[in-house]
Amino acid sequence: MSEPTAETQLPTDANPAVEHATSAPVDARSPLSPPYRWLSIGMFALIFLAAFEAMAVTTIMPLVASDLHGEALYALAFAVPLAAGIIGMVIAGNWTDRSGPLPSLVTAAGLFVVGLLIAGTATDMNVLIVGRFVHGLSGAAVIVPLYVIVARVYPDALRARVFAGFAAAWVIPSMVGPAVAGLVAETWSWHWVFLGVIVLLVPAAAMILPPVLRVRDQIAGDPAVAWSFGRVGWAVLVAVGALGVSLAKEFGDPWRWVVAAVAVVLVVVAVRPLLPVGTLRAARGLPATVLSRFVVAGAFFGSEIYLPYLLMEDYDFSASAAGAVLTGAGVSWAVASWLQGRLGERVSNARAVVIGSAGLLAALVVVLAVAVFTLPPAIAFVAWTLAGGAMGFMYPRHSVSVLGQSKVSEQGFNSAALSIAESLGAAVALAVTALVSSAFVAGGFAPDFAVTVVVAVVALLLASRVRPAASRS
Repeated sequence: MSEPTAETQLPTDANPAVEHATSAPVDARSPLSPPYRWLSIGMFALIFLAAFEAMAVTTIMPLVASDLHGEALYALAFAVPLAAGIIGMVIAGNWTDRSGPLPSLVTAAGLFVVGLLIAGTATDMNVLIVGRFVHGLSGAAVIVPLYVIVARVYPDALRARVFAGFAAAWVIPSMVGPAVAGLVAETWSWHWVFLGVIVLLVPAAAMILPPVLRVRDQIAGDPAVAWSFGRVGWAVLVAVGALGVSLAKEFGDPWRWVVAAVAVVLVVVAVRPLLPVGTLRAARGLPATVLSRFVVAGAFFGSEIYLPYLLMEDYDFSASAAGAVLTGAGVSWAVASWLQGRLGERVSNARAVVIGSAGLLAALVVVLAVAVFTLPPAIAFVAWTLAGGAMGFMYPRHSVSVLGQSKVSEQGFNSAALSIAESLGAAVALAVTALVSSAFVAGGFAPDFAVTVVVAVVALLLASRVRPAASRS
């Protein structure tokens, strides 16, 4: 087993997570080595399912909004599951630290099915948003126990490669998901896109359960960890604030800006107990890493949902053709993630985030130019492929950095914080883009992408602070 990177190499007595990780077999060379093979495959299957659902819904949502006469709620349909996910992740994080990953993982999978059933049978946009809330609440909660399993079962040297495997699990859904979703929606109905995901969940759940049960002693929780109902309350307030920003555009001037400002203040105040100390001031190391995930998620996902819409509205693309723009990004994300896993300690976590943030900013500037100057759509495809590669190169390093700096008893909380940052960043970005766009009615999609370019600039400025204060490499 190779030595930890300079950014994650901490004294054992200062970081019990490292001590725990090194108890794993030392002869394993990859996540698919015999000690980990079926566990890895089971986790990859769940990520595959999440990827397919995300790609499919992003592709068909313009058709859904049109069919249900809910165009005004388009951004809200994406913001609601992201906000709900914040609540789900806080519950999952606390539950996982206390009882281990298995109970929260099984419960989240069951609720995910319920949410998909509600959305898949909806005949009204409001009902669909309720379904999106339920499967957003549960879908996000799945990620936290998976991260904790990685931290407690895999040695430090394999973690970056496990997260690269998570990215690789997006490849097939990225290649075929948008096209299949568009084809199903155009041939039969968009309802079957939601309902069809349920069919995929059964084999994925059956695949992961046996290997998780085999390592249940390694992933056991600590009953001494108290239930933190206060954090759940704060999470609810954060979700309310995020949705408040999303709904602000429904008010007239100047009230929309007043509502948005109050909602932002609520988010800032309520989110503090859910994040590591120092996150909001970008303290170097773990706090800045969590904040970096918040910002890059806002830049990327705040742009992603509008790209298919742009191609359908301004270039008359079909749903399946417009969804293909997501394919290139998914493939490049997986390839770049594989590359960073191979590079290992030759590229530090902080440097990987700097490189990724710079690539993301460059890609979003090009996408903005396409929207402003109506450039050939092929340029948008190339730019978004670059954006996916940039995300794939830095995203696994956020996770590796956070887990490497977490005590065992804090892995659930810190994993939840990282996922909360991702969901909240995307939700706030979607809300702000919708708010700004409503103020520039004649601007088309340019105001949306202008906002995400500004966010990407902030991401680049923040990236170097991912390096822990004690590290000089």
